[in-house]
Amino acid sequence: MKQANAILLLSCPDQRGIVASVSNFIFQHNGNIVHAAQHTTQTSKIFFMRIEWELDGFDIPREEIGKAFMPLAGRFNMTWNLHFTDYTPRVALFVSRHVYCFHDLILRQTMGDIHCEIPVVISNHRDLKPLAEHFGLNYRYYPINPENKGEQEAEEIAELKRHKVDLIVLARYMQVLTGDFVNLYRNRIINIHHSFLPAFAGGKPYEQAYDRGVKIIGATSHYVTESLDDGPIIVQDVIKISHRDSVEDMKMKGKDLERVVLAKAVKFHLEHRVIVHGSKTIVFE
Repeated sequence: MKQANAILLLSCPDQRGIVASVSNFIFQHNGNIVHAAQHTTQTSKIFFMRIEWELDGFDIPREEIGKAFMPLAGRFNMTWNLHFTDYTPRVALFVSRHVYCFHDLILRQTMGDIHCEIPVVISNHRDLKPLAEHFGLNYRYYPINPENKGEQEAEEIAELKRHKVDLIVLARYMQVLTGDFVNLYRNRIINIHHSFLPAFAGGKPYEQAYDRGVKIIGATSHYVTESLDDGPIIVQDVIKISHRDSVEDMKMKGKDLERVVLAKAVKFHLEHRVIVHGSKTIVFE
């Protein structure tokens, strides 16, 4: 079994000595750094860092690392959080009737490509219940309409709290979450959609794109905010389209791309590689 590492994510106003001070903190306590990455924004001069070190031999007990780091964090006015690689995050999947992203995430988790537990699957339809139960997953059905939306979201939130969920993934969940729901899980809800918005908005984006003769299609995975499909972007990608591709070809390519983009975004989040800064993200790939 692999030894546990600590991961520190931080941001602060850029200034001299940050890297040296953080590295020296780890060195002074007999830590061995295995990964380190940093970035400074050009205009606002904000410094971002992800640093990972081995806990084996580190002379501060893990439950006291945060307290020991606080004076250094205060000196540089840091926003920071600390994680440990031997903790298994708990992920809730929200689904409707589309199977492809849901199935892909389950397979990746089963194969160990994505390190997490899936304690609950929540849906507003029953269609994917047999697939979830085939993999031994707890499937919860909450039908939603305009009259019961608030009540059903309260039930869903209670379910998430019962299972101590760390991250919510909307795997083609065709419902808009309320602001109250989003606020409870700020920067902990990931969504996926095609990248035609807003150029090809509405119910038939692929047909519109086909009629316009597009040469690329794309997919975007982002954190959910109160504004629909407008949250901080984690991963984007595109694939080429030619005049030979039918609408069905484009849909198939789009689904393939959505699977890959969503899985990357989930993996980056679970590996603590993402720092949200305003409406943007810093992703340490």
